[in-house]
Amino acid sequence: MELTRRHFFYGTLMAGAVPAGGFGSTPSLPSVGYKSPNEKLNIGSFGAGGQAAVGIESFARTGQNIVALCDPDAARAAAMFVTYAKAPKYTDFRKMLDKEEKNIDAVLIAVPDFMHGTMAMWCMERGKHVYVQKPLTRMVWEARQLREAAAKYKVASQMGNQGYCQEGPRQACEMIWSGAIGDVKTAHAWTNRPIWGQGYAEMPKEEPVPKELDWDTWIGIAKMRPFSTAYVPLQWRGWYDFGCGALGDMACHVLGAPNMALMLSERAPTSVECVMQTTKSPYSFPMKSIIKFVFPVYKTFPELTLFWHDGLPNGLPDEFWPPEVPQAERTAMPIRPPAAAGRAGAPGGRAGAPGAAGAAGRGTVSARPPVDPYTQALNERTRSFTTRSNSGVLYLGEKGCMTTGELGDNPRLLPATKMAEYQMPPQLLPRHPETYTDFVRACKGGEPAASNFEQSAPFTEWIDMACLSLRVEGKLEWDSAKMTITNNKAANELLKPTFRKGWSWT
Repeated sequence: MELTRRHFFYGTLMAGAVPAGGFGSTPSLPSVGYKSPNEKLNIGSFGAGGQAAVGIESFARTGQNIVALCDPDAARAAAMFVTYAKAPKYTDFRKMLDKEEKNIDAVLIAVPDFMHGTMAMWCMERGKHVYVQKPLTRMVWEARQLREAAAKYKVASQMGNQGYCQEGPRQACEMIWSGAIGDVKTAHAWTNRPIWGQGYAEMPKEEPVPKELDWDTWIGIAKMRPFSTAYVPLQWRGWYDFGCGALGDMACHVLGAPNMALMLSERAPTSVECVMQTTKSPYSFPMKSIIKFVFPVYKTFPELTLFWHDGLPNGLPDEFWPPEVPQAERTAMPIRPPAAAGRAGAPGGRAGAPGAAGAAGRGTVSARPPVDPYTQALNERTRSFTTRSNSGVLYLGEKGCMTTGELGDNPRLLPATKMAEYQMPPQLLPRHPETYTDFVRACKGGEPAASNFEQSAPFTEWIDMACLSLRVEGKLEWDSAKMTITNNKAANELLKPTFRKGWSWT
């Protein structure tokens, strides 16, 4: 039955995502023209500081051309403006599209959450491929609109939740689908975020606008308000009007593996409820919260109750861990028991994992690719940050439990002695290159990127529902097919953003 289950899931996951002749056999974007893999893309960026700088440099390392930059905050963008001195610079993305449209193939969007939807739509309507940093959108309606637009305009798309392109989440799928822990009916996800201000009891006082900042353009679609350093830089994430709080920062990373492995986007939650929050505010997200999702039965999957915990600097509390899991192993960090030290097939699940270098492989595990540098660096960072991982997921199955890490990395059975003897199942899902390379390949006619909008928009929708649950009272009964909250009329008003004049979608 498990083999049948795995093959059914594979077919569902990949339906419509693979060219008829196989991977890379035909261009996937005929209406916007095929580009040879040897050609360079001309990439513009909305955002040039912070995370945008990471994306810009990553695309440059893949050999693409950075042809235009836009950022209303010249101070944050200064380094990239100097590095790419020949690229035209703008503060208003609308003007950049007007002037540079013919010179741009694809756009990186790495700005505050509330502008993602608008910028992506303006680009797709002009036939531009779009890479949008997570979360894809701030509100449910936006996510659904972007999914439809990507299909309509036949452009390549990618949400920047890097875990979707990594080995770990795909191993987690194969482990769960093979029945390693049995049916999963409960799961807990956690993060140490927020690490910025939230839970404000009042609006901030007005401050002088820095000379390097175009405040009117930064505000974009939102209602105008006085400037404050409580918004810029980074702090915007904690405000309802601009960001998505801890969920926006980490949920699209942390929950990527369970979303994929448990087919959560295919069976949208029937209800979403905030069961606890501290420092509740009418203006901003709380400093700590617990959100409960209920996902319905889907094919061979039973009903699932998923809990999201944020504001946990020391990891998931002991009360949520099964008693058979030792105290030292109650983490999503790599654990290597003495009996399995240095062995492929030990926790980490593949040859080349930290501590497994040079070891002989076991069965199919030895054929797995090594841990990519990003995941390895992340694991090192989480070790030094706290005695437990910053973020992770605990899956409680009928036959056991397992965890995945912050980006879905390091899938492992618990206790660690179980993982030491575990034989990884055969590889079932295709592996993708890292997120930026994955997107470039899709733009040039390859198969769709791992977190393309067909995949990432439904995922983002239920993350956005969680954000909404923090703003209203009580359980929200959700009808995804009709995009309606059936038991709270007022909450439905928060599914779609309002637009300041001049900033609406064309």
